[in-house]
Amino acid sequence: QVQLVESGGGLVQTGGSLRLSCAASGRTSSVKYMAWFRQAPWKEREFVASIRWCEGSTKYLDSVNGRFTISRDNAKNTLYLQINRLKTEDTGVYYCATDVTYWASARHEYDFWGQGTKVTVSS
Repeated sequence: QVQLVESGGGLVQTGGSLRLSCAASGRTSSVKYMAWFRQAPWKEREFVASIRWCEGSTKYLDSVNGRFTISRDNAKNTLYLQINRLKTEDTGVYYCATDVTYWASARHEYDFWGQGTKVTVSS
C-alpha cells in the first residue's frame, strides 16, 4: 500500500502562484504513475495532470496546460504541482493519486488517494 499526504494549499489572490506537494510513503517502489485531481465546490472531481514516475513524461488537462507543471523528486518520493497565474476557477480541493500501471485520467482508475489540500483563489 502507498500512503499519500498533500500539502501547500492556501488562500491566494488571482494571478498568484502555489506549489503543492504530495509525499508518498509505504510501498513507493510500486509507483509507476501519479496524478493530480481537483474538485471545485459543486463540481465533480476532475483530472488535472499526471506523470510517469521514472521517465518523467507528463499529461495535462487542456485548460491548465501552460500554467500548471507537474513534477516529481524520486529520491524524496514527492510529487509536486506548480500552479502559476491562478484564476478563481482553480479554486477547489486538490488530490494526488497513484497505483496505476498505465496512463489514466479517470477517477476510478486510481486506487490510492491523499486527503486533499484546499486551494482558494480570491479576486
